[in-house]
Amino acid sequence: MSTLGQLLLSGVPGTTLDPETAAAFRRIQPGGYILFGRNIESPSQLRKLLDDLRDVSDVEPIITIDQEGGRVSRLRLIGHEPPNANQLRDKNQPELISRHGRITGELLRMFGFNFDLCPVLDISFDDEADNSLRGRCYGHSAEQVMQNAAFFNDAMRGTGVLSCGKHFPGYSRAPLDAHHELPVIALSREELEAHELKVFRHFAKKVDAMMIGHGLFPGLGAGDLCSSLSRKIIQDLLKDEIGFEGLVITDDLDMGAILNHHGLEETIRLAITAGNDIAMICHRVDCVEEALKHLQRVPAAALDRAQQHVARFKAKLVAPDVWDESEFRRRDGEVRQLRADTLGAEAADQRSPEDGKRSPVEVY
Repeated sequence: MSTLGQLLLSGVPGTTLDPETAAAFRRIQPGGYILFGRNIESPSQLRKLLDDLRDVSDVEPIITIDQEGGRVSRLRLIGHEPPNANQLRDKNQPELISRHGRITGELLRMFGFNFDLCPVLDISFDDEADNSLRGRCYGHSAEQVMQNAAFFNDAMRGTGVLSCGKHFPGYSRAPLDAHHELPVIALSREELEAHELKVFRHFAKKVDAMMIGHGLFPGLGAGDLCSSLSRKIIQDLLKDEIGFEGLVITDDLDMGAILNHHGLEETIRLAITAGNDIAMICHRVDCVEEALKHLQRVPAAALDRAQQHVARFKAKLVAPDVWDESEFRRRDGEVRQLRADTLGAEAADQRSPEDGKRSPVEVY
């Protein structure tokens, strides 16, 4: 088995694990898998897919998804759509946010997910900003995000599902969407400390993982290196200064912010030597085996550090709940009731406007 594969988190091509993909995953032994809308067809199909991913894994895999709320809710394809962070923020009832965290964790465990790529810890300075954060932020200020995101985070972690704060060091004021191009976030260190970094410092001991976003932060002294590939931002700031000791994971390395500027070999080398523990490749699944070869050329000290952190994280993973479709329907009914309690009974069965089942760009 390849132990270096543990440093990769891979997307999955379709709704079933075809023999060719299964064989590739057996060779590579990725540390984990991320699921998207393209992988979801029905409740029983989704559970079988996750069971099959476990079957090809020699070590219990991280199996994750973006189940936030609103349009960034993959499970809305087979169930009800939870309210989004903005809606819960505006309702201003902590009990509803805590319910959302608990329900989310219990729903994910029914399918076999053990890690959720949330909460979003970014601040909404502008609810209409076109940078992929629309509807996803728990507050207009650092204090509001710290309070509301904690309600969700604590409740979800209470179910056994591990959490991930994102998008470090702060994507709040990105002028464009990193899914398409690398944004320059031209803020001073002082300005970032007063807002974005204040939130991440607060959550450093409260989340199990941190996702590093893709952005240029000249005020943090990272030069022309994207934050997700910068040792200055990950090792020096997040780990050494802030003291974060959990798992560090890149945002998707298939986003335009990376693809437009770096080849795969350089991306993998920079990502791991910068301090990331896992490199995430969501869509170019055929490149994961190539990424494994590039890992072999990363300095041994960086590889050893990352492997130790992955193993420590995996020691906290919980087993899936027993599959029971009627129990899934009951838990999904709780999502519907949460939506009604947040947005009104007339909104219980509504969905957010971006309702394409197979969106060409799924935000995360």
